[in-house]
Amino acid sequence: MNNKNLDNYWKKNLRYLVILLSIWFIVSYGFGILLVEQLNQIRLGGFKLGFWFAQQGSIYVFVLLIFVYVYLMNKLDKEFDVDEK
Repeated sequence: MNNKNLDNYWKKNLRYLVILLSIWFIVSYGFGILLVEQLNQIRLGGFKLGFWFAQQGSIYVFVLLIFVYVYLMNKLDKEFDVDEK
């Protein structure tokens, strides 16, 4: 892989990381802390939604984002021909 391809590969990888970590930050900090009072007006399975995001929702979103990252990286590896064949 030449230097230009390597730079493009890492730029895309970092873009994926920034987007996915921003989503996780918004869900965990925004929904679990900042917007908790507004979300507590909604109930999910008998629990207030703000409480649910603070306790479990951010963890579920993080695990989902791990699977999304794996999918995106596999796709990126194939695009730049660095995948495991």
